[in-house]
Amino acid sequence: MAVRYSFILFFTLCSVLLVTGQDKGYFKGVVFDKVTREPLVGVNIIQKRDPSVGAATDFEGRFLISVLPGKHTFIVRFTGMATDTINLTINPGDTCYREIGLEPYVNELEGIEVKVGKYDKNIEDLTVSMEVIKAQLIESKNTRSIETILDQTPGLNILDGEAQIRGGSGFTFGVGSKVAVFIDEMSILTGDAGRPLWDIIPTENIEQIEVVKGAASVLSGSNALSGAIYIRSAYPKIKPLTKIVSFGGFYSPPENPAAKWWKDFPYLAGVNFLHSRMIGNLDLVIGGNVNFDHGFLGPPKPGPKVIDTVSDFINSQMATNWARFNFNIRYRSKRIQGLNYGINGNIMQNNTNMVMAWLDDTSGFYRAYPGAAILQDQFLFYLDPFASFFSETGIKHSLKARIFHLDNDMSNDQSNRSTVFFTDYQFHKTYGFMNNLEFTGGLSAQYTNSLAKMYAGGGSPHNTLLNFSVYGELEDNLYKTVNLTLGARIEYFRLNDSVTDVKPIFRLGANMKLFQETYLRFSYGQGYRYPTIAERFIKTSMGAIAVFDNPGLVPESSWNAEMGIKQAFKFWKYFGYIDIATFYQEYRNTIEYLFGFWDPTYTFAVAGFRFLNTGKSKITGIDISVSGVAKIGDAGQFTLVIGYNYILPKTLEPDYVFAHDYNPGGHTDFSYNTTSVDPGHGILKYRFLHTIKADLNYQHAQWAFGYTLKFFSKIENLDKSIEEFEQATINSGGSLQPIQYMDYFYHHNNGNVIMDGRISYQFSDRHKIALISENLLNRTYSLRPLKAEQMRTMMVQYTLTF
Repeated sequence: MAVRYSFILFFTLCSVLLVTGQDKGYFKGVVFDKVTREPLVGVNIIQKRDPSVGAATDFEGRFLISVLPGKHTFIVRFTGMATDTINLTINPGDTCYREIGLEPYVNELEGIEVKVGKYDKNIEDLTVSMEVIKAQLIESKNTRSIETILDQTPGLNILDGEAQIRGGSGFTFGVGSKVAVFIDEMSILTGDAGRPLWDIIPTENIEQIEVVKGAASVLSGSNALSGAIYIRSAYPKIKPLTKIVSFGGFYSPPENPAAKWWKDFPYLAGVNFLHSRMIGNLDLVIGGNVNFDHGFLGPPKPGPKVIDTVSDFINSQMATNWARFNFNIRYRSKRIQGLNYGINGNIMQNNTNMVMAWLDDTSGFYRAYPGAAILQDQFLFYLDPFASFFSETGIKHSLKARIFHLDNDMSNDQSNRSTVFFTDYQFHKTYGFMNNLEFTGGLSAQYTNSLAKMYAGGGSPHNTLLNFSVYGELEDNLYKTVNLTLGARIEYFRLNDSVTDVKPIFRLGANMKLFQETYLRFSYGQGYRYPTIAERFIKTSMGAIAVFDNPGLVPESSWNAEMGIKQAFKFWKYFGYIDIATFYQEYRNTIEYLFGFWDPTYTFAVAGFRFLNTGKSKITGIDISVSGVAKIGDAGQFTLVIGYNYILPKTLEPDYVFAHDYNPGGHTDFSYNTTSVDPGHGILKYRFLHTIKADLNYQHAQWAFGYTLKFFSKIENLDKSIEEFEQATINSGGSLQPIQYMDYFYHHNNGNVIMDGRISYQFSDRHKIALISENLLNRTYSLRPLKAEQMRTMMVQYTLTF
């Protein structure tokens, strides 16, 4: 009912704001290459304040746009050319003619527009640190699931599916993500557990990905405690596009022959498809993906030490297979200029597994521990109706909604089902006074309905979570030199009609243009995250390990301050940007996942894990990244993106006792010092102090060569419970399989260098073939304790475009 009234209110506002009774004017012209003087086909000319108004050039480079009288700013964009801006005034009945010459690209980053603060901004003008991933890199690396390409981003690590920005979180098996993840500005985190579902993201239809670093809750809501990831879908261009990408490959045998657990062919295969076109005023995109993956992690080893039956799986059950279909439909109204509306959707069936811990650190490196492997049969979909209106007076309205459903059928009585209902209204207006002051504000609401026996810690398997928020941001550009931003948000949460919380949060930022292509920025932002249903109420067991509920869990919060400088440079024929940022972030009531003896009355297990609020902590560090492109000869181009991230994550309260447990051997006080393997230096758990990410690509005529490098320094500290659990399994007298990790931690935890490679050949405009390898040197390594990373993969990719 509330959504219905929101739509009625929205269209009422539209009808009031329409400007009628004016004679239209016209903007026409021709666009050409400034160097060769040849006309350019398919150039996009769009109105800055209303991107739905525009046109694309024809085969002679010509265009014609009908607009209402007044002052207008048009953006002229074309792949491989620098973006141009046209300002003009059109009188009633007049036609303005322009001949527009575009310069060839000299800087890969020039003209990139990224959407932050709910509206378009050039990347140099931002007051926050951001990394941008373009669609070309996603395709060239044969990205089957989006987290593999995200892990290439400086300052962002994907640890067993869990996103970590600048060391802002440890590891909690993906539950309660401290990084918000969005597709087209709507969250893709599950409503019950706050876990990102990477596989459903349509990798074949991405315009670009933006990674915001630092507390971002004002703009991105709860979960953006240490940052946010925005994934933007691509809409059709003037020329229809159909693309089919197929691939096939295999896993290489591991370095240790004894660790190979399969006897069949370890296959990788799949196909992506995309069709995108404009049909009059209708924009249509359909796409999909089918993927077959043998898997590199095997089931627990059969034998007398496998004492449970819940993980007594056969090899073929550890395979991952999924199928996904998505669509985007948008209609640009002919009758009401500036109005567009439509619906996006995505549906997926996914058969996969979740492995919590390995069998051991030698021959069982790629096998699961008994009880620590769970099979998953997932069905999920989302539907996103939306409408937006851009008035000639410069006002923008946007109303969007999402229904997101997940049905997760899991082994070992872990099944869960949840549905999320989300709606958001945004308003944006530029005011003529105070140097064109811009205001963006909005209202959003989210309701989660969850049903799962393992969440019965709240008294019932049925749980609900309601969230309302109001947000607003002001931005002003002083003397076309200094950008100032000020934002605020108020969050309201209600859990199961009883537990409530209200929290205001703020942000401010400034960006100053010191010299030509030299930008200095400063930002301060607060972060806030409300505990998920899973963190508070999960109560279940996995073999010999249990998970205990904690209804008293409280929200966690943070604040972040940073100063950065972005400088354009030219070295020989290489044009690019270097960005350096230093940051300080402080956390309060951080939620961690700790092992202990929590309740002797539980009958299903004596000991296990529990989500707990821990003491205060801080993270300081520095980010350095370089991006750019060099033209080499007439047909060569070299592209380099490289980043270095250093963090110093430390506890501020090492002796603070945040919990007590029941232990048959005696009462235990939980503090940083008592729960850390190495508390001597105060370093937080599960963090890499140094990371380096780099991607190099050289293209010459039809050939392209790519190389990727990732370096992770060693993990300095981890939960002492891992050491204690290893001792308990060793001393069990044979009743439990020894888990064995600490020897690996002390003798093989020296950092990891991972390399990927790719080579491709473009036969024609339609056909391309590529050879792609991940973990090129076939390194045996682990990033998350007790979890092996994949061995080398070899894949052949074929792309058909027409």
